[in-house]
Amino acid sequence: MTVEEFLAEWHNESPTILVHTSGSTGQPKPMLVEKRRMGASARITCQFLGLHEGDTALLCMPLDYIAGKMMVVRALTCGMRLVSVEPKGCPEWEGTVDLAAMVPLQVWNLLQQAPERLRQIRHLLIGGGAINDELAEALKDFPNYVWSTYGMTETLSHIALRRLNGPERSDWYTPFEGVTVSLNDEGCLVIDAPAVHDGPLVTNDIAELLPLTTHHSALTTHQFRILGRKDNVICSGGIKIQIEEVERLLRPHLAAPFMITKVPDTSLGEQVVLLTESTDIPAIQTLCRSVLPRYWQPRRILFVDHIPMTATGKPARAEAERLAQGL
Repeated sequence: MTVEEFLAEWHNESPTILVHTSGSTGQPKPMLVEKRRMGASARITCQFLGLHEGDTALLCMPLDYIAGKMMVVRALTCGMRLVSVEPKGCPEWEGTVDLAAMVPLQVWNLLQQAPERLRQIRHLLIGGGAINDELAEALKDFPNYVWSTYGMTETLSHIALRRLNGPERSDWYTPFEGVTVSLNDEGCLVIDAPAVHDGPLVTNDIAELLPLTTHHSALTTHQFRILGRKDNVICSGGIKIQIEEVERLLRPHLAAPFMITKVPDTSLGEQVVLLTESTDIPAIQTLCRSVLPRYWQPRRILFVDHIPMTATGKPARAEAERLAQGL
C-alpha cells in the first residue's frame, strides 16, 4: 500500500479501516478498526512525547500493518510533516526527524551501517519484536529519546513505553494516561484502554506489575514488564519452561540466528527444540549444557536454512513448531 492509497482510504466515508495482525503466532488476521480510535491513539502518543504541529515524522515501515498506518495518522492528527521512505532493512533519509518508528532489525542495521542517521531522530520508537541485550546495550548511551513500545494491532499500536537510554532507562513499561493494567488468574496482562479499545483486552503476555503513584494525583496505577507469552510455555516433564527466557540466556553466546520451539513427546508431554542456522551442532550442545538449567536444555538441535520470521520481523512461532515437527 502507498501513502496515497492509505490517504484515500482514510478520507473516504467509511468509519473503519481494514488492518491485519502481524501473524507472529499464526496466520495474519484481518480486522476492522475505527478511525476515531486511531486518531485518539495518535493524540495520546503525541501528547506523551511532547510532539507539536510542524514537527517531522518519518515513515519507514510498510503501510500494510498498523505500525505504518499509525505513523501517517499521527502526522495527520498532530499536524506533523510526513517524510515517507522505502520500508527496507536499513532505511535512508536526509536530515533530522522528530519521530520515527522501526523494528529492531532496522535499528540494528542502522547501528552497523549508518549510526549517524539514528542520532538525527529526537524520538525513536522500537517495536514489533524483542529487543535483545546486545541491541539494548548499544543504545543505552544514545542521545535523544529511545523507547521500547508495548502494544498490538488490537490496541492500535502501543499503549505503553519504556526508556532504553539515559538515566531513565528501565525494564518497566509505563502506560499512557487513561490506560490501566492488571493480571488475570493465569498471570496474563489485561489492558483497559477505553480510548482505543472497547472493553478490557486480555493478552497472552505473562507479566509482572509494579505499583506507580502518578505525579498528577494520588492515583496509583501500575507499570509492568513482560516475562513471555502464555502460548510460548513448554511443559516438559511437569516443568514449565518459558521460551523467551531460554532464548534470553542463549542469545549472548550464539552468533548464528536461532529459535527455541517445541514438539510433542510421549513421555515428557513436550520437549524443547532449538532451531539454528549454524551447522556446528556439537558446539551448540556443549554451550547449552554450560548456560542452561538442566531441564531447559534442548532435547533436539536442528539445522534449518532460515529461521522463520513474520513480515514484520517477529519470530514466526507457529511456523517454527511445524518446521520442527517435520524434521
